[in-house]
Amino acid sequence: MKTSEDVRKLCEEKQIRMIDFKMTDLNGRWRHLTIPVERFDDDIFVYGIGFDGSNYGYAPIEKSDMVFIPDPDTATVDPFAEIPTLTMCGNVCTIGDDKNLPFNQYPRNVALKAVEYMQEEQIADRMVIGPEFEFYLLDHVSYSVTPQKCSYSIDTRQAEWNSGIDNGQNNGYQVPYQGGYHAAAPQDVGYNLRSKMCMLLEEWGVKVKYHHHEVGGPGQMEIEVELGDMVEMADKTMIVKYVLKNAAAAEGRTVTFMPKPIHKEAGNGMHVHMLLMKDGAPIFYDKDGYSGLSDTAHYFIGGLLKHIASLCAFTNPSTNSFKRLVPGYEAPVTIGYATSNRSAVIRIPAYAKKPEAKRFELRNPDATANPYYAYSAILMAGLDGIKNKIDPREHGWGPFDYNLYSLSPEEQKKIQSLPRSMGEALEALENDHDYLTAGGVFPQRLIDIWLEKKKKELQEIEQIPSPSEFKYYYDL
Repeated sequence: MKTSEDVRKLCEEKQIRMIDFKMTDLNGRWRHLTIPVERFDDDIFVYGIGFDGSNYGYAPIEKSDMVFIPDPDTATVDPFAEIPTLTMCGNVCTIGDDKNLPFNQYPRNVALKAVEYMQEEQIADRMVIGPEFEFYLLDHVSYSVTPQKCSYSIDTRQAEWNSGIDNGQNNGYQVPYQGGYHAAAPQDVGYNLRSKMCMLLEEWGVKVKYHHHEVGGPGQMEIEVELGDMVEMADKTMIVKYVLKNAAAAEGRTVTFMPKPIHKEAGNGMHVHMLLMKDGAPIFYDKDGYSGLSDTAHYFIGGLLKHIASLCAFTNPSTNSFKRLVPGYEAPVTIGYATSNRSAVIRIPAYAKKPEAKRFELRNPDATANPYYAYSAILMAGLDGIKNKIDPREHGWGPFDYNLYSLSPEEQKKIQSLPRSMGEALEALENDHDYLTAGGVFPQRLIDIWLEKKKKELQEIEQIPSPSEFKYYYDL
């Protein structure tokens, strides 16, 4: 645990001139404010830095004064600041008469509360997770949404659509559609940049498992990180997105985590591996259980699958999310679980055999999610399954050890599906959120704000004509 003294020593060692504070808004974007190092003192860890919470999407204007309390454990040098800058994330409090109180809607506070609830229920001490980050590395993006024009354009030199460019500089090493999985150089034009990204992440304390080119030919990449505690990994999810975007921008390129930025290409997921620990031991392992999973693990899976439709409102919170969740692109569309089966929404990796590594992954989430809300919602759904002993086998949710995409239409109708739209996910959340409010983890007010905001967003997007509608209907 770092102290304020440790932070001061770090500032002296690195000749820091600025202290930067990074805060997370409702959507899951980082915002920040910066002070000169001379203004930094111990009082900041007690009284915090004041800001307007209404501009972050949380509080009404009449109750918008809040304070940000930095967490010294998160202190690190920002590699993208020209002036030597130390950066920290932390927590947000409301201002009380005698003392500041943790603001219960702030994303990081929700995640801390979820872990606290798990511990109070004596189910487990730690939730350990490992997200996989898929993204597209592009050379160019432009978009326009105005009353008279709605369009977007993207490009990357490795895309197959550039194979016909005849300008005397085309080297012919484009990557075919859906042919990018583990592509090597010279086709993999993002290789060196990905290695730089991974080195930057390691320096920030984010341990990288590996990186590679993903299936999407026009520049889809993946960086997978090592497992870690839930709140820590939510922090690191924010760090990963910040580092990748800024590293790409520094080289005149751009990164997007949009779930489906390119039609007919593989989408970007954020698969989440997970396991629970209690008294230093894994509680998801049973050598005699299906695929080495204990009854507790099955109950956790049962909770996830029972609440998966409403979970999508936090794990897949964009209209674009559901353009990815379609058959044919290794994205899950059915509610079920299995071993080594990427067509099921929950997959148990066959290679994870050791007790301390025994886990499963939830495959529907994507990185448009606010990681603090998404990971907390996942934990709360699983805990509900454990508390109520929801066995997925008794509900017909698997295990499905066969290709769910290859079923006949009649067989597919017998299996429950994920929501097909953001509207369906929001409706599910409206009708199913008691598991989230248990223990006061997700305040009802937060769920109401989320639903109101997302419904408004959905309504606006649905009312905008798309280029495809001109293609199909203009001349009728």
